[in-house]
Amino acid sequence: MREIKIFNTTGSFAENKDKAREIRINFIIPSLEKKEKVILDFEGVDSATQSFIHALISDVIKQKGAGALNNIFFKNCNEIIRKLIEIVTVYMQDSV
Repeated sequence: MREIKIFNTTGSFAENKDKAREIRINFIIPSLEKKEKVILDFEGVDSATQSFIHALISDVIKQKGAGALNNIFFKNCNEIIRKLIEIVTVYMQDSV
């Protein structure tokens, strides 16, 4: 199982799409390809933009299908971040 602490890359406001892309390419996708489960830990992250969450997980869903979400776990998400993840995952599942 691979745990990725988002705060270590973004600080308390996750907004940089390039940072999200780096996390996705360097950690999420390789871990899923190794059949590892991925924990995205948002501890210390107070807020995020929808574009950050989209850049973080939408390509994973496109490439691996909606089933990839069975192997990605979102930890320590406040209500704002939880809602953004829900919006992006629902949108991506509808478009796949």
